[in-house]
Amino acid sequence: MDFALIAACDKEMGIGKGGTLPWHLPGELAYFHRVTSEVAGVQKRNAVIMGRKTWESIPEKRRPLPGRLNCVITRDENYPVPDGVLRFSSLEECLAGLDKDATLEKAYIIGGGELFRQAIAMEGCEAIYLTEVEGIFNCDTFFPPLPQEFNKNTESEVQEENGAKYKFVVYRRQ
Repeated sequence: MDFALIAACDKEMGIGKGGTLPWHLPGELAYFHRVTSEVAGVQKRNAVIMGRKTWESIPEKRRPLPGRLNCVITRDENYPVPDGVLRFSSLEECLAGLDKDATLEKAYIIGGGELFRQAIAMEGCEAIYLTEVEGIFNCDTFFPPLPQEFNKNTESEVQEENGAKYKFVVYRRQ
């Protein structure tokens, strides 16, 4: 199954700090929701794929992310997930399993850093939705360097919220 990555990062490609987002940008969260939820097909939905730490970083009252098939990657085969959430032991296993689901339209990998590193090198990674946040936030988790075969496809106007400027950029594999 082909998939895309979606993340927000600072100037140093930082994506997280202390197990959480280092900024509060409601407009960016709305963009994330829209991109990962929108489907063209009737009776279709998208999947969001995340590592265990990313799953745990989502406030309990907000998970699973509504309107999308939530998939958690963990090596712990006994890790508890709620009904309707799928648990896989690897990204490869997850993508192979999702490939068989005719109700799925797209899959988005939403973090964290290790999953992004694995996924960005895979042939099935067709796009990267990157919210580029101006500034440096002293992050401890990072997005991997963009491979040369990804080129900027679209770029939004600069947005500003809570003292932070950011823009939405889409990179596509050429």
